[in-house]
Amino acid sequence: MMRNQSNYRSVAFNLFLSVVAVGLTFPALAAADDSTKEQERVEESGHVIKDLSSSSNGIPTGLLHKSECVIVLPSVKKGGFIVAASYGRGIMTCRRGQNFTGPWSAPTMMKSAGGSFGLQAGGQATDFVILVMNDKGARALMKGKLKLGADASVAAGPVGRDAEASTNAAMSAEMLSYSRAEGIFAGVSLSGTTLEPDGGANENLYGKKVSAEQIIEEHAVKTPPSAAELLAVLKEKSPKNVSAGK
Repeated sequence: MMRNQSNYRSVAFNLFLSVVAVGLTFPALAAADDSTKEQERVEESGHVIKDLSSSSNGIPTGLLHKSECVIVLPSVKKGGFIVAASYGRGIMTCRRGQNFTGPWSAPTMMKSAGGSFGLQAGGQATDFVILVMNDKGARALMKGKLKLGADASVAAGPVGRDAEASTNAAMSAEMLSYSRAEGIFAGVSLSGTTLEPDGGANENLYGKKVSAEQIIEEHAVKTPPSAAELLAVLKEKSPKNVSAGK
C-alpha cells in the first residue's frame, strides 16, 4: 500500500513538473512566433518600398527626397459589402535628427484602422505607402494616434518617377499616400483611417518596451537585420532631405 502511494506521488510530481515545463515553454514559443511575424512584416515592407520606388509608375523621386518619414503597410486586409473596413500593421522610418536631416532610422512598428463607405464587394490585400511631408506630421505620429483627414491632411500622391506634385492638395498635404494591389477594390480611401505606433509589436521586434520616439530620435535600439533592404533602398533612392531650408 505504501509503495503504491509512493508511486502515485512520484507520478503526480512528474506530471506537475511537466505542466510547469509546458507552461514555461509556451510563452517562449509564443514570443518567438510574435518576433518572427514582426520580422516578416519589416522584410515585406522593404519589398514594397523597393517596388514602388523603382517602378516608373511608382513614387516620384522628388517627393521622396522631400519626405520626413515613410510609412509602409504591407498587405492591408480589406473585405466587406456596402461598408468596407480595413486594418493593417506595418512600419515607419524617419530621417534622424531634430530637423529630420539625418540617415533613415530603425523602423518603429505601426498599426492602422479605418473604414470607407460605398458599394463594395469582395476582398483583397493592398500595400500602402505613406510619405510624411512635414515635421509636424512626423512628430505627431511618433507621439500617438492620428486620424487622417482630421488630425493630419492627406492626399493621393501623384504617380510616376518624374511626376510633379502640381496640385494644391498634394503640395499642401501633410501626407501623401500610394497603394499597390493585384486585384480591384473600388472606393478605397485613406481619409478617416487612423495611424499610430504599435507598442506591442515594437516590444516583439526589439525584445523590450520601446517607444517610437526612442527608436527614431534617441536611437535606443539596433537596426534589425530584417530592415536591411528597407533602409538600403531608402538610402539609395533618397540619401538626403531636400525640403526647403534643409
